Amino acid sequence: MVKDGKIVWHYYNPDSRGEISDACLMDDGNILFAHQFGITEITADQKVLWSIDAPEGTEIHSAQPIGKEHIVYIQNGTPAKLLVMHIPTKQIKREFTLQTRGSVHGQFRNARLTSRGTILVSHMDMGMVCEYDSQGNKLWTTEALGAWSAIPLNNGNVLITSNRCFVKEVNQNGETVWEIELKENPAFKFTNTQTSYRLPNGNTIINNWFNQWDSNEVLDMNNPPLQAVELTPDKKVVWELCWWTTPDELGPSTIIQPLNEPVVRGNMFFGEFK
Repeated sequence: MVKDGKIVWHYYNPDSRGEISDACLMDDGNILFAHQFGITEITADQKVLWSIDAPEGTEIHSAQPIGKEHIVYIQNGTPAKLLVMHIPTKQIKREFTLQTRGSVHGQFRNARLTSRGTILVSHMDMGMVCEYDSQGNKLWTTEALGAWSAIPLNNGNVLITSNRCFVKEVNQNGETVWEIELKENPAFKFTNTQTSYRLPNGNTIINNWFNQWDSNEVLDMNNPPLQAVELTPDKKVVWELCWWTTPDELGPSTIIQPLNEPVVRGNMFFGEFK
């Protein structure tokens, strides 16, 4: 957790095999996160409450709570599945298959519940975002090359972030009503945008991930990449987060949650399970 550009709380996942692709601070203070090869919930003092492993040959990159006793997550695989699990018993209460194309690792990174009791799924490998009801029926779809995440907005539109360094807001007709190409601003070094959030004041927070482990990606401290930026609707910079120096190096950013924003837990339409 970052305040004034500094780390005020952190957790190191001892299962270092996988990447942490999704995480959220819940209203009870616990943290739920998906780490490629499983899902874990911890307390604020870093005690593990429960954990599940991804079955062999699958990956889990997205998880979100439904109420207090259920979670919804996507299991990349052959086939890929969206599943709802009852936390106390770890029983799967609902599941449906998702269409895919390409490798297991490249299928999905993010899915988000809506206030309508539906779920937005970013089909990264297929270049589209789809909305499904709780039975897996496709209700809506729009094209979005490299779609990493899709966030429902209060006005009924959807905010889509692509790993191709663009963010766009689309309406229910699939029309783009706002967009930004992040590489169009030479003042910033954007390499891989993955998530974004629309604030109540209309501004948008956008993250930027940098592959510091790839020898082809050199961290140039004369022009370092940002971890995040906040933009006004007319694309003016409110603040930027760029901190790569020790001892509090933030590292690359893949998921951001404004801590004054509530976590969408899903409503009873998606939360009634027999």
